[in-house]
Order: sequence, then structure tokens, then C-alpha cells
Amino acid sequence: MKFGVVVFPGSNCDRDIAMVTEGIFNQTTRMIWHQETDIDDLDIIILPGGFSYGDYLRCGAIARFSPVMKSVIQHVEKGKLVLGICNGFQVLTEAGLLPGALTRNRNLHFICDQIPIRIEHNNSLWTKGYQSEEVVCFPIAHGEGNYYADEDTLKELEDNGQILFRYCGKKGEINDENNPNGSSKNIAGIINKKGNVLGMMPHPERASDTVLGFSDGKALFANLL
Repeated sequence: MKFGVVVFPGSNCDRDIAMVTEGIFNQTTRMIWHQETDIDDLDIIILPGGFSYGDYLRCGAIARFSPVMKSVIQHVEKGKLVLGICNGFQVLTEAGLLPGALTRNRNLHFICDQIPIRIEHNNSLWTKGYQSEEVVCFPIAHGEGNYYADEDTLKELEDNGQILFRYCGKKGEINDENNPNGSSKNIAGIINKKGNVLGMMPHPERASDTVLGFSDGKALFANLL
């Protein structure tokens, strides 16, 4: 399986991804500079975390116009897989590949922490390595991770099983107290209707190395193989 990691000016989690896909799972991984457009040889495209274009204007708003994104959209239309993590999730919403938007955290502060995340179901190819309603621990690091969508869109996401990850308490409680950034319905990650595009604010790549004793994210990548 061949992975491609898009590198925008300001991306800073691209090597973290490669350390997992290539370093841990020994899969061919290619860094894709944002001006490249030939990605036909790749199976999975990953948009990493960071601060694409310095987050000027709005997170992901400028990266959405990078030449590579036209190819990413075509990649999705072919049914191939795309994963957007943190800033990558923001780029996916800006590009219209996922519904909703990521806005400023409700406390207006950047948050860097390790928090519980509930796996909503394992009917998706992204989560079949987990148990439904399993609670895992992933790092988060963002200033604009507050997921917003209108009520009709939220209902559609619920009805279609497109919500894969929610912020929760240690026992899986979904409530405002265990919502670090104010996201609608505690949403931490969603997929598109076809299920081949996943956007998530938590960082599974930072929780995939057993040497660090923090490996709840490893199942997401192992499952894809």
C-alpha cells in the first residue's frame, strides 16, 4: 500500500505521519509538495497537521487552493482514501470534501493535551480495528478545533453514521464538561457519505508508537493495511 503525505508551507506533522506509515508499518510513503499534481500512484493521501500558510486568513482556507488539492478531489472521486488530521481536517472542510467548518475554540486559547475520545461505531473501514463506544486516548493540539455545522447537517451526520469520534469523559460520557473546544455534539471526527474521507482533530499518529507507551492510534493505521 502506498501512502502520500501532502506538505503545505507550514505543515509540521508530515514527518510524524511518515514515522508511522513508513517507520512502524514499513509502507511506501511519499512526501507530496503542495504544488505537485501527479498522485495517481498512491492509495491513501494524508493531509497532516500544522499551520498551512501560517493559518493566515483562516485555517486551511489558502491550502484549499494549492494545486495538489484538485488532484486530491479527483482521488476521492475515484473512491480512494483521504485522511485529514487537525489542519488537514480544516483543509478538507474548506475544500468541500467534508461538511461543516472548524472555528475558534470556545475559550479562544490554543489547546495541547491528551484526552479521551469515544469511538462511535466500528462500521467504518477507519474504525473497524476498535470496538464500538470504545474509549481511547489521543493527543489534541489546535486553536480552531470547534466543529460547527447547522442542525440539518448535524442530523444527517448522525443518521448516516458519519460521526466516528467524539470528545468524552474517561468512561465515555458525552457532555459539555468533557468537550475541550465547544464542538457541536462533541464531534472530534467525521467521514463523508461514501466513507472514504476522514477528517479528525485528534492526532492518531502521535499515539501510534508502543515505545512511547501511548499507542491507541496505531489501530487506525494498522486497520487500513
